[in-house]
Order: sequence, then C-alpha cells, then structure tokens
Amino acid sequence: MRTETDPLNTCDYCHEELPVLHEDSLLRWLHSIIRFAVRILAVLMVLVIIWGIGDVIYVLYKRLAQPPVLLLNISDILATFGAFLAVLIAIEIFINIRLYLGTGVIPVKLVVATALMAIARKVIVLDLDHITPDYVMAIAAVVLSLGVSYWLVSHRTQ
Repeated sequence: MRTETDPLNTCDYCHEELPVLHEDSLLRWLHSIIRFAVRILAVLMVLVIIWGIGDVIYVLYKRLAQPPVLLLNISDILATFGAFLAVLIAIEIFINIRLYLGTGVIPVKLVVATALMAIARKVIVLDLDHITPDYVMAIAAVVLSLGVSYWLVSHRTQ
C-alpha cells in the first residue's frame, strides 16, 4: 500500500498520482464502500456484456432468417454493427472499471477513447434520412472535441 510518505505515489500504468491513503478511519471505511460498489458495477457490466452478446446473436439470427434468407441489406448490416459496437463499448467500460479498481485512478485516456468509440458507433448507425443538419453538426463537434481531447491526453502522457 502506498502512503503519504511514499515518493512513488504514481500509477505505473498511466503515471498519474494515486490517491493517498487517509489517516481518518471513517474516510477509509467510506472509500472501501465505494470500492465495493465499483466491484458490484463490474459484475453488472459483465452481465450486460453477456446479455449484449446474446442480443448480437439474436439480431443476426433475426435478420438472416427474414426473406430473403441468409442475405443482409444495408439496414440489417448497420443494425448488426450497432449491436456489435454496443458490446465493444461495454467491454471498454468494464476495462475502465477494472483499471479503476486496480489503481484507484480514473484512466482519462481510456475514458476518452471509450467516448470516441461510442460516438463512432453513433456515426456508423446514423440514418441521414431522418436527422437534421443541426444534429450532424453537433455530432461533428463532439467527434472533433473528443479527438482533440484524446490527442491532448496522449501528448501529455508522452
């Protein structure tokens, strides 16, 4: 365990400062409750991932079983991609939780990368026939800001 006098109070993975163990027993107890809650979230995220895999299988089966059998049109492919990417995003969130449990630090770079993956999913499954230009501009602004954020965080750690 790292303490206040430990000069190496940084995360080996992301080189950020780790939270210092507090001397107050109440705060240590509250922190342990938070860590327990995060463990519950990790278990729930694994269940969501398993459920999501089932959803991918169901969506793919449903799309392939409709006439014409074993053929997918563009909307079917986009729905399948959306289901796949939702599971991949859930896996990234689980990795975020796991890293937080291991280090006690929120991995900012990975969180921004997860957000980029989520907005990329949105862009991939976007139906341009049913949205307004303002919506497209807003998504573009989010993609640009997340891309710049990722670059800044990556540049800072190098």
